[in-house]
Amino acid sequence: MSGEARTPGSPQRGGGTGPDRPGGDRRDAQGRERGAARARGAGQRSESAPSQRAKVTDPARNVAFDVLQEVASSDAYANLVLPPLLRVRGIRGRDAAFATELAYGTLRLRGRYDAIVSRCVDRPLDQVDPNVLDLLRLGAHQLLGMRVAQHAAVSETVGLARARAGAGSAQFVNAVLRKISRSTLEEWLEVISADAPDDVTRLAITQSHPVWIARAMREALVGTGRSADDLAELLEADNTAPRVTLVARPGLVSRERLAGEVTHDVRGDATTAPGRWAPTALVLSGSDPAAIPAVRHGAAGVQDEGSQLVTLAFAAVPTLPTAGAGTGGTAGDLPGAANPDERWLDLCAGPGGKAALLASLAGEQGARIVANEVAPHRARLVEQALAAVPADAVERVQVGDGRRVGVEEPGAYDRVLVDAPCTGLGALRRRPESRWRRTPGDIATLTTLQRELLGSALDAVRPGGVVGYVTCSPHLAETQLVVKDVLAGRDDVEVLDAAAAVRQVAGDDIPLADRTDVQLWPHVHGTDAMHLTLLRRRA
Repeated sequence: MSGEARTPGSPQRGGGTGPDRPGGDRRDAQGRERGAARARGAGQRSESAPSQRAKVTDPARNVAFDVLQEVASSDAYANLVLPPLLRVRGIRGRDAAFATELAYGTLRLRGRYDAIVSRCVDRPLDQVDPNVLDLLRLGAHQLLGMRVAQHAAVSETVGLARARAGAGSAQFVNAVLRKISRSTLEEWLEVISADAPDDVTRLAITQSHPVWIARAMREALVGTGRSADDLAELLEADNTAPRVTLVARPGLVSRERLAGEVTHDVRGDATTAPGRWAPTALVLSGSDPAAIPAVRHGAAGVQDEGSQLVTLAFAAVPTLPTAGAGTGGTAGDLPGAANPDERWLDLCAGPGGKAALLASLAGEQGARIVANEVAPHRARLVEQALAAVPADAVERVQVGDGRRVGVEEPGAYDRVLVDAPCTGLGALRRRPESRWRRTPGDIATLTTLQRELLGSALDAVRPGGVVGYVTCSPHLAETQLVVKDVLAGRDDVEVLDAAAAVRQVAGDDIPLADRTDVQLWPHVHGTDAMHLTLLRRRA
């Protein structure tokens, strides 16, 4: 048994009717009139106990439940688990959209729903069977977060519980969901936040974020020139499904041709719109990206617009001559001075999105790229991502520790991109399970690695060359403090104006703080919360 829910007003068992009462023996124990066949015991439903009946469940809900199970049992990411499940089971169209929203939405809002469920059961949640708790979360999301009729949300989830967890668990799920359904979302939010000691904790509970993440986000907002009052809007944006954004890789396919492929080669009601900031970005609606020829062949890919924007800005900053040029100089200032821009390095290249965009840009400019990745399986993903790039634009894909490149190849590159491993707090809307996996203890480990990678990149770039430091996290410890710590030990590096570089790509209308580094935000820019710092090794 998985526990009991105590719900006021539950119907009592017993109280059968006899032939001397109205309806005679055609009324059941609750006084409801039965058909003649069922009154004689000839109805099919009375021939087997509820636990023995055929367990037919909705395929979309089954898939969503399986995603939650896989995410919990193997630390998988939902965005990698769900698509193949949908394909294997032949779930398409509206059913696929329903399964996607049910799985992702339940993962995003797990904290909110756990707070609600905890007020509807008679024991701590860690004493509720994990499978049953996932079923309750799925039901709660249908009731409070989706446009699903109340009776359907309850009955379908109870049916899923009967099929996947047994009849006893199904009764428990039924009782809890019926209690949840008696109040609106707004009423529940008031209940679960009533005892919050401060506004940040209240927002963390109602917007389904761990409190430590909510506090870190508030600090990052203030530390990058925005108001602390943005926190509510930011956390809400984290709970909004991101748009599917394609990248049209320069020299391989234009954005206009990519849009044409969607219009002419993809069935259904697929539509596209240009991205807001990156000239390579195309927003896709109503289609599976894998159905687009340019995506299948590698000329285009799926990539967040913020990721595209910081990559384009990094590639747009000019290098300086190898020797003799002062700050702000150009190759033309020194006749005969060498100013190569021919060899680029992506230091942490997996899984390959930024590497493919960089390689396509390198191909257009007559440069070539080395893609380094420490994990062999991710290096293979990089190779796949680079498949459509002209061979002369890719020097090699190598497996190696990025922290060693600066020692092994000092001054060997004109540009080095450090897309550093990080907490991923800037992509919580895209990877909803990340917020429940990360802990404050991860910060110390990751920032040590980030400092070592950035130091290696600065050693690997030649004097006059450019280093881009990128994270998909706005956490100040992973962004400003890493850069500050690394630069404190060096006198051969200058900080460049990353905001100017981003405006050069996106236009002057993009809202950026008055800083040299750049922090993008989901609630402001509609992108992941990407950070960019640009540095130059002094010539």
